[in-house]
Amino acid sequence: MDVLHLRYFVAVAEELNFSAAARRLHMATPPLSQRIRSLERELDCRLFERDTHRVTLTPAGEALLPLAREVLEQMNAIPFRVREATQPGRSTMFVGIPTGMHPKLRNLVNALADRVQQWCELLRWPGTSKALVAGVRENTLALALARLPVSDASLDVLPVMSERLGAVVPADRFVGRNSVALEDLSDLCFVVAPNEIRSTYFDQLDREMFERGIRKRTKLTEAGYGGIAEMVSTGMAFYFAMLDPESPMHGYRLENTKVVSFTDFEPRLETALVWRRDRASGGDLDELVHVAREVFAEPINL
Repeated sequence: MDVLHLRYFVAVAEELNFSAAARRLHMATPPLSQRIRSLERELDCRLFERDTHRVTLTPAGEALLPLAREVLEQMNAIPFRVREATQPGRSTMFVGIPTGMHPKLRNLVNALADRVQQWCELLRWPGTSKALVAGVRENTLALALARLPVSDASLDVLPVMSERLGAVVPADRFVGRNSVALEDLSDLCFVVAPNEIRSTYFDQLDREMFERGIRKRTKLTEAGYGGIAEMVSTGMAFYFAMLDPESPMHGYRLENTKVVSFTDFEPRLETALVWRRDRASGGDLDELVHVAREVFAEPINL
């Protein structure tokens, strides 16, 4: 059995979507489907139930998932275990940085880098929260700041910031207003961002808004935050952004857009520092995580 087949299986099992798993693996969907079928033939059992609407794990798939994760964790641990044994002294490590990270968190990352500079060069690595969490899991990143929720039993999670969100709305529709109720947005489309940049929290927020009566949706497939701002500026849509004026996300605002607070809703984006538990418990990250806990000891509430 090829370890790559296990990586493919775990990606599909976690995403429960072949297209999303293929994007995560940086490959096309048809070859991924072929590799999964090859694994199923080798094991002589179906691992997924597939139909036009959803993908689910079979009992065999549910049994394989923890075993596959354990094997991959052991394989991923080899590089840092070897480095730990053969290259004592100052090392280079990476900390993942999500899009739109607040300057206060950036300052803390810089403070952490200063604290550990004598024995570790800590470099920043940008990415989406999903990609950064995967990087920590796969040992390419030592630490990452990621948007919650993060559900992975192999990771430790330290909440570091809570940011209040507001609505990015067409300015000409809300002249003179600094706040809105959800019902004020019911005739606008909520912009569903592409999977590549959308965090799990925004999926939850989408479902909650639907339950609260926001039913119109427009889904972008190949656009970043600038594309979302373009949709809002046309007057037909709205989105969410951090209310704090220091947030870098305000840099994506365009003419005829503004950020307003909610009167009947208080969404918050939570950010946490994450790392692999096994690397911190007597592993190569023990000292780095100890210092990080001190630097990020006081969560920031905006």
